Amino acid sequence: MTNNQKYFGFIGTYTKGGSEGIYSFTLDASEKRITDITIAAKLENPTYLTISNDNRYLYSVAKEGDNGGVAAFSISENGALTELNRQMLPGSSPCHVSVDSKNRYAFSANYHKGSVESYLINEEDGSVQPAASVIKHEGSGPDPRQEKPHTHYAGITPDENYLAVVELGIDALITYAVNSDGTLSKAHVLPLKAGSGPRHLVFHPNQQFAYIMTEFSSEVIVLTYNSENGHFTEKQYISTLPNDFNENNQGSAIHISSDGQFVYAGNRGHNSIAVFRVDQETGELSFVDRTSTEGDWPRDFMLDPSEKFIVASNQESSNLVLFSRDENTGKLTLIQADIEVPYPVCIKFLHV
Repeated sequence: MTNNQKYFGFIGTYTKGGSEGIYSFTLDASEKRITDITIAAKLENPTYLTISNDNRYLYSVAKEGDNGGVAAFSISENGALTELNRQMLPGSSPCHVSVDSKNRYAFSANYHKGSVESYLINEEDGSVQPAASVIKHEGSGPDPRQEKPHTHYAGITPDENYLAVVELGIDALITYAVNSDGTLSKAHVLPLKAGSGPRHLVFHPNQQFAYIMTEFSSEVIVLTYNSENGHFTEKQYISTLPNDFNENNQGSAIHISSDGQFVYAGNRGHNSIAVFRVDQETGELSFVDRTSTEGDWPRDFMLDPSEKFIVASNQESSNLVLFSRDENTGKLTLIQADIEVPYPVCIKFLHV
């Protein structure tokens, strides 16, 4: 599925406008083309995906009638997906799912319910057990869209002792200790700028810095992380937009190169990816460039395993876009923009 020239990936979608579920694709690095887009699994609104480190399992958010939860799949040698099981809870489906590096735990964040959930994963077959913890947040924020909690991200910290949970509805970063039985215990709450709407988080490879993309204020928040107690501290806020842009924009995804040199942040509305250089001593960011995503509403993007390319997903124009990436400057160059996928949301590559 993956060799020196070809990288295999999956796309999560909204199942409307012809979309049937999770799609697979191949990035041919030698030809600099995305090919072989095909349906890999049929299910309702698999908007966010994650892949186990050993590439054996894929986990997706899932909707089933009035219930929402997490679905587990095995990944075959040819990239086909076979559903193992799903764990559903009453109410809306989550918007984010993640696993730890050893595939012991799965975590989901539920935007509509304002909750975070944790699950144990069966070691034998990768299936998901019933939820070990379901924690509902409380509070609100000053923006009209912050009438209640809206949990948007839940990811394990690099030391794997804590779960970092980003709460868009109450402008907070909440840290939970992860117990061996899969349950969660609150460790710390960091209030963030009121009305900023924090959305997604990524860690620097040195494990000391972290970066949050805000949806409402379109900023990247630079944080320091203390692995001894799971606490975060704010360092910097930097805008992802041009100073003269006053139209609607909602921040989306955030990713970092594996060398820790560049942070990339998505703008829905301005329809661009902002590039920042990282100061390796302070973790703080300086603006480098902004590149159009050649479509509407870039919900996500992903660096390929070689990190010579970035693939972006434009949700509302139903297209993927392929960029080459300059590893020295961080800048992106458009290669291919006419890759049709219905309502793409999330992109994930198999690990190399």
